[in-house]
Amino acid sequence: MAEKNVRLEVMEQLEPKVQGFIDQYLIPVDKIWQPTDFLPDSQANDFYDQVTEIRELAKELPYDFWVVLVGDTVTEEALPTYESWLMDVEGINQQDGGTAWSKWVRYWTGEENRHGDVLNKYLYLSGRVNMREVERTTQYLINDGFDIGTDRDPYKNFVYTSFQELATYVSHNRVAKLARQYGNKSLAKMCKIISGDEMRHYNAYSTFVNEIFQIDPSNMMIAFKDMMKHKIVMPAMFLRETGQEKASSFDEFSNAAQRIGVYTGHDYVDIMRRLIKRWNIGEISGLTDEAQKARDFVMKLPDRMDRINQRIKISDEVTHFNWVNPAMTK
Repeated sequence: MAEKNVRLEVMEQLEPKVQGFIDQYLIPVDKIWQPTDFLPDSQANDFYDQVTEIRELAKELPYDFWVVLVGDTVTEEALPTYESWLMDVEGINQQDGGTAWSKWVRYWTGEENRHGDVLNKYLYLSGRVNMREVERTTQYLINDGFDIGTDRDPYKNFVYTSFQELATYVSHNRVAKLARQYGNKSLAKMCKIISGDEMRHYNAYSTFVNEIFQIDPSNMMIAFKDMMKHKIVMPAMFLRETGQEKASSFDEFSNAAQRIGVYTGHDYVDIMRRLIKRWNIGEISGLTDEAQKARDFVMKLPDRMDRINQRIKISDEVTHFNWVNPAMTK
């Protein structure tokens, strides 16, 4: 039987469980938070006072912080790319009324959509960034798309989403802690609750992978190895500003995130270790010879990458972004 058909059969076998995953890991619209819960109420008499408070607190945040916050916002706002990619994965199938899997993707997208919405409004009200340049960068990122090395393979895509949801949890959680250190409690609450969503989504996608390991352990192990071998690329891999070539801003954005400790090479390795533990990789049995070799590779990889990270020097040079005016930040 062709390998592709095995994957389709596994997706179909898991489909009856998907509604249960939606109920367990996603929150109904009438119960979940909305962006306006964390922003000034435009109908309130003290709306302008609330905006003034946001602008005053925003003055305390340093330059690299703003670069990271803008990059995180743009990443979240490129959501149309991620939804369209997932809808094209083998076994999702949104045609003829869709399936439970396509319902999952729509509901997940609905939750994710709130993240870019709330962050974008905060940036606008803060008065610290050039919103037109931010908006252009977002449009460029959506236009440029991305290639995460998964093709239409559900196994690889669920490894990717497991990794990325955990990475975005780490990033938003760290931004929340930094905002609180600078006395910006409202932004801290905003980023903290976003990180909570990302953790729920990580728990969901990592559960999907765990379920596949129970049914098709060898092919799932090989898919995990392939994703780790080629390295997980970030959703904002093609980040750029006006007049720049595709992907020309990502390294500088990544350096800013590492300088302030929001997301580092050590976090990447830590996420690998957490996934290995989450899926109990060392104890999975019934593997083919190829899958056993894949398991051996995955188990040794974190230590190898740790040694590489120790040799990497992050630049201390602060790069100027059109998004952020240095005169407007500390």
